[in-house]
Amino acid sequence: MRSIGRTASWRTAARADLVHASESTFWRVLTVEGLVLPRPRRDPVPRTPWPDWVEYRPCQVWCHDFTHFARAGRVAIAVLDLVSRYWIATLTSAEETSEQVTAAYTLALEDQGLLGEAERRMIAPNSDEALPILLAASDNGPQMVSGTTREWLALHSLAWHTGRPGTPTDQAHIESFFGHVKGECPELEHITDPATLDRELERVRFAYNTVRLHAGIGYVTPDDEHHGRGAILRKQRAEGLRAARAARLAHWRQQQTDN
Repeated sequence: MRSIGRTASWRTAARADLVHASESTFWRVLTVEGLVLPRPRRDPVPRTPWPDWVEYRPCQVWCHDFTHFARAGRVAIAVLDLVSRYWIATLTSAEETSEQVTAAYTLALEDQGLLGEAERRMIAPNSDEALPILLAASDNGPQMVSGTTREWLALHSLAWHTGRPGTPTDQAHIESFFGHVKGECPELEHITDPATLDRELERVRFAYNTVRLHAGIGYVTPDDEHHGRGAILRKQRAEGLRAARAARLAHWRQQQTDN
């Protein structure tokens, strides 16, 4: 320790043979002296795949996330369709618990006409209906992994899926969702009245679903993709681009011929 202290010109404490140094300084000196220990290797945790029964279509995978609006004193939760990027439901509250999660999913199921089917399965389950209605995905937040949330999801025939701890990219679509919303509508964070916040969030939700062209689904609106019009619109757009290119080439070729 004394040699290391002389190399780094450390200032010793009052007691003999005692040196105070930061972790970074200690590591730098070990590197210079060739005494660096190998760092322990941690194998990456494999990502849990979606169940085999999940199809890549709307109303198969839903996800949710929370965000805070400090000036209004509210926490908002949004439920999003992972395939179509359709913003299904929003709920604001003063709390961030399992009750908000289950209430938001109840609103989403009702909005998509699936609440009756979920309640029917809960009251009179059928052994032939082995597949869940859809998959509910999120991070490992305490509201999602709690027993109350998991029991509610199971009772309503919703499967449960979470990403790896500390790996937000496993649910990147919902993790970045409120960042896009607040970035495009910064006025939301300046609202102080909870009722006004609810109205503005509903207005933004309508514009997000029906006006905003989403890059993740080929620049169509989430409403078009959610209701099956996205593929037709993308095909028509591609045909229009090809026709416009052909017309442009024909025009300039005719110009050269005339000249």
